[in-house]
Amino acid sequence: MNKVLLGLLLGGGLGVLDGLTAWFTPEVRKDILGIVMGSTFKGLVAGLLIGFFSKKVASVPATVVFGVIVSGFFAYLVAAQMGKYYFEVMLPGALVGLVTGYVTARYGK
Repeated sequence: MNKVLLGLLLGGGLGVLDGLTAWFTPEVRKDILGIVMGSTFKGLVAGLLIGFFSKKVASVPATVVFGVIVSGFFAYLVAAQMGKYYFEVMLPGALVGLVTGYVTARYGK
């Protein structure tokens, strides 16, 4: 599969799972739908950027690092907007970038 398309699909799918991790923070459970939608969008954008990066740079480690940085940055922006829950937002966000970067670089064509 094309690296850009793989990054987009994987980023979006993992973004849904990232948003669902908000369930483990009881204070935000009432906002779970908005969080899942925002995390999905964040994952789609990060996956698209990771796919384009992987297409230009043929290095698995570089793509993984780029994925963690991009996804971590987007997660930081979300956490900064809320003013709290930095760890709860940034850890799953960075993991989305790590997995998307690895799979896109390793298995994308």
